[in-house]
Amino acid sequence: MSSSSAPAACSLPESFAIHCRVIWALMMREMITMFGRHGLGFAWIFVMPMILTVGITLAWSLRGVSEGGADIPIAAFALTGYSTLILYRNMPSTAASAVKMNVPLLYHRNVRIVDLFLARIILQISAITFSLVTLTIIFSWIGLMPPPRDPLTALNGWMATACFGIGLGFFIGSIATKHEWVDHVWHPFSYILGGIAGAALLMQSVPPKFREMLLWFPIVHGAECLRDGYFGDKFTPYYDLSYEYLASIVLLFLGLLQIRSIRGYTETYH
Repeated sequence: MSSSSAPAACSLPESFAIHCRVIWALMMREMITMFGRHGLGFAWIFVMPMILTVGITLAWSLRGVSEGGADIPIAAFALTGYSTLILYRNMPSTAASAVKMNVPLLYHRNVRIVDLFLARIILQISAITFSLVTLTIIFSWIGLMPPPRDPLTALNGWMATACFGIGLGFFIGSIATKHEWVDHVWHPFSYILGGIAGAALLMQSVPPKFREMLLWFPIVHGAECLRDGYFGDKFTPYYDLSYEYLASIVLLFLGLLQIRSIRGYTETYH
């Protein structure tokens, strides 16, 4: 008679279903912890990026300067630029503290470091995408900008930017778990990067010599593609999404390697 008490191994679909439930539970926990159950509650996670984007749009609209000589509505330029910036900036920022703030959860057998990262990253993607879509509808409805010229191209650029943010989130988040100074350096660096890498300028407005240099930043390609989908007939876009997807895969791979090395390191937080 067998006396083994080891739990039966899960099949791949069962394991996938378990981790989906774990990630969903972590997302609910994050939202309740951050915003509570009163007032707007977890709706704040969607409202906050909208407020920030509207503020930036108003500031840029008051400046009243067209970008690169192109006849582009400043509201559309600010909306696409700032949404791109916060999409790839927020994912590494929230992933950097994911392990430190949730170490007790790692005692649960089914909760892993990857799940902590994914829960926060998915929340950021959902919130900022909701903000972009909602503000696009509102701005188009009140006449601040025309509807996107090619929604599929815009979606492709947004997905490339999100994939790069995921790779960057795993990479920065895993390193920042072990080296806290990385999180502190990332915040100012992300704003500097946003200023030179597509969020605040079009590549057509940059001299060719410097344009070639800026196109080495993967984030530029997603931003240019997004704007191509919004108002491509008003400017000349420069992008290669295969380059951005390749950079995303490399960052994700390096991040997963780093996560393997910090499994034991998380014990220092106990």
